[in-house]
Amino acid sequence: MEKYREYKELAQKIRADAVMMTNLRHSGHVGSSLSMADLLPVIYGPVLRFDAKNPDWPGRDRFLLSKGHAAAALYSVLAEKGFFPQEWLKTYYCDDGRFSGHISHHVPGVEFSTGSLGHGLPVAVGMALAAKQQNKTHRIFVLVSDGDCNEGSTWEAVMFAGQHKFDNLIVIVDYNRVQALGKSKDVIDMEPLAQKIEDFGWAVREINGHDFGEIESTLLDIPFAKGRPSFVIARTVKGKGIASMENTVGSHYACVPDDELAAVYRELGATDA
Repeated sequence: MEKYREYKELAQKIRADAVMMTNLRHSGHVGSSLSMADLLPVIYGPVLRFDAKNPDWPGRDRFLLSKGHAAAALYSVLAEKGFFPQEWLKTYYCDDGRFSGHISHHVPGVEFSTGSLGHGLPVAVGMALAAKQQNKTHRIFVLVSDGDCNEGSTWEAVMFAGQHKFDNLIVIVDYNRVQALGKSKDVIDMEPLAQKIEDFGWAVREINGHDFGEIESTLLDIPFAKGRPSFVIARTVKGKGIASMENTVGSHYACVPDDELAAVYRELGATDA
């Protein structure tokens, strides 16, 4: 379908931009950006309500990236959607540049600065509570990681949101099952994650996080149940798109070195970023 082709092209652009940005100063976390690259075109397509020309529009849906180390991917899609010029991307992680290595609310379109894991969902829960109290209709989306799911603050937020029936809250887990220091099952095994979340009163769906049809149909069906927050487990591949990085722990802190850039851009279907 035409829209799926557009999603794929944008995902390729996000991956190429993430490779370019992290290579600029040989910074890390390219693997974390690559795994979520297929989710963002759908989220910032038919799902999220926003106005790039008026980022503070009160009626907008809120999107929080709790895995703030994957900032490059979010900066890319925000540039593509017109929140700021594409040229800004080339200042990523540079001295006096516009973009820090972890996501910053000083950037147009970014709701909340994150870096330390476990912060995004508690803040999103507070936003959901405020919206309910003020009878607002906007929704709050938060994209979290395996590492976020290790944090106690995340589970406190899960319990609170489930008890108070925040059906305006949507969590998406970029469940690539690899984190900074190892495979997630070896650090803290979260399985059965779906059952654990359901036990706290959430409605849960599991999807292939690289299948645009599944992503779109699932996110357009939110809320999954009236009076229950929605939780999407998107099963993804760390480093998706670069064969040498896929499912590797090393891709968490890695960037693509200069002498491999041209080959990687070709692998991603892009001549350059």
